[in-house]
Amino acid sequence: MLSEEIKEFLHKEALNRFLRYVQVWTTSDEHSNSNPSTQNQLALGKILASELVDLNLKNVVHDEYGYVYGNLHASVGLEEVKPIGYIAHMDTSPAVSGKNVKPVIHKNYDGSAIEFASNPDIKLTTEDSPKLTGYIGLDIVTSEGDTLLGADDKAGIAEIMATCAAWNKFSELKHGPIIICFTPDEEIGRGTLKINKERLPDFCYTLDGSEMGELEFECFDAWKAKIKFTGLSVHPGYAKNLLINAIHIASRYLSDIPDYESPEHTEEREGFYYLSELKGNVEEANAILIIRDYKEKNNQKRMEYLRKLGELYEHRYSGLKVNIEFLHQYKNMLRFIENKQQVVDLGKKAIEMAGLDIKIHAIRGGTDGSKLSEMGIPTPNIFSGGLLFHSRKEHIPTLALQKASEVLIYLAELWISA
Repeated sequence: MLSEEIKEFLHKEALNRFLRYVQVWTTSDEHSNSNPSTQNQLALGKILASELVDLNLKNVVHDEYGYVYGNLHASVGLEEVKPIGYIAHMDTSPAVSGKNVKPVIHKNYDGSAIEFASNPDIKLTTEDSPKLTGYIGLDIVTSEGDTLLGADDKAGIAEIMATCAAWNKFSELKHGPIIICFTPDEEIGRGTLKINKERLPDFCYTLDGSEMGELEFECFDAWKAKIKFTGLSVHPGYAKNLLINAIHIASRYLSDIPDYESPEHTEEREGFYYLSELKGNVEEANAILIIRDYKEKNNQKRMEYLRKLGELYEHRYSGLKVNIEFLHQYKNMLRFIENKQQVVDLGKKAIEMAGLDIKIHAIRGGTDGSKLSEMGIPTPNIFSGGLLFHSRKEHIPTLALQKASEVLIYLAELWISA
């Protein structure tokens, strides 16, 4: 088991790095056609590549697409051990501002509501995040409330970097070959779009989960629907039987999607439709929905519903055109991992060795591991420790940063004899 000295080092190292990384603006942009989608992601990549070199990783590359790769050579005598990969993403969700993040540490959390210095209209309570009741006495990190925090996924990055720092400092920590990869644009579904598969080993782990102890190897089957409504503009004073108000009709169409199948009314294994964007005018309106379920056949039913609804609206409003484009974003990773049980079993054991209860959850979302597993590299998802991701109320206990780092060290030890 790890010494108290190593644990204290991991706690301090991961926290300090996390507090630095979240202040680098890395919001991704799904409307961009560039790779990475935003140039500011390159700033964090440059920092991480430099730090990997300082930690004695080899073959460190920060490529033109924003990916950062690095190889940690095996401990002496362990060169033939099967290599494993640790992956985290650099971008933050465009759902909430990630610019000028100012992290705040709330010392010795007492269970009361946490207030935000830059947003007095919101408070973080145990009703928002019931897991907080188990974190009383711990230090909790939030933003000031005018931005998200960025624990998704800069916590994962900090944990990987802290683990590399521990391997660099403590020679008694043994490991086989380790491959590190930091990706851009995961939040917009492009985290593996330009990834160099040749740089990755046969098995990887993403550090992109939520509460301490969590291990995930099942996720949503994910689709995106882009719906274009084309109408006809006519002066409203003379519009009877002529005007086709695209944005008004789009609003009605979207209101006909079952309310009980929205994210705010679903949980556990229930799928949903999620309207992420609606914009336009009288002549043209465009909506973006994401469609999620653990079973692809259920998503096919949802897509068929949208098609039939479009046909109904074209019939109801003569001259209206409804064009729907569906994009399959990623598949449920379970089908690619369930026959590779070793990668899951070692993850479970490493979490137990860190003194945590194992929490097996199906991800109500996806990770880079979803696509990597589909590409033939089984990649379960380990907790990074944050809660209420994509929110101004996003938070993380500092202990989670340490515990995730411990899990990575134990995982590397377990793979020595795998």
